[in-house]
Amino acid sequence: MQDIVIAPESPRQDDVAAAIAALDTFHNGMYPPEANHILDLDALCGPDVNFLVARRGGEVLGIGALWLREEEGFGEVKRMFVKAEARGLGLGHKLLATIESLARGQGLTKLMLETGTLNTDALKLYARAGFTKRGPFADYPDHPASVFMEKPLGAGQV
Repeated sequence: MQDIVIAPESPRQDDVAAAIAALDTFHNGMYPPEANHILDLDALCGPDVNFLVARRGGEVLGIGALWLREEEGFGEVKRMFVKAEARGLGLGHKLLATIESLARGQGLTKLMLETGTLNTDALKLYARAGFTKRGPFADYPDHPASVFMEKPLGAGQV
């Protein structure tokens, strides 16, 4: 993990866009369109999104984003993805910890997310990181394929 660097980058780079496309393919293969709540490339480039890329030796290994929903009082974890060859390295945890650090730096007191029922590895990652299940939030519809989670970012929580 020491040789992996996580940093803010533009999602408009070809290799990063390819990782985003791989994530879309992954989700589209498991869930119906109405259960896929993605931020597209234009939204990921918006001023309210911090987009992160994990690289080793220049190669994209993972991505993740923090969507600042300040007017609603929280940050949302979006577009978390680790390539198959990088799974098991703890990269998902490191990406999530970086997103949490960004959220705290923005003064946010809560992180929220929506993921799918079939994303068992993601569900385990989020639970280990202190996220708990909750009902739908913002404009998300309640859907049987969706799992909604939150984590308070109170003082002393990691």
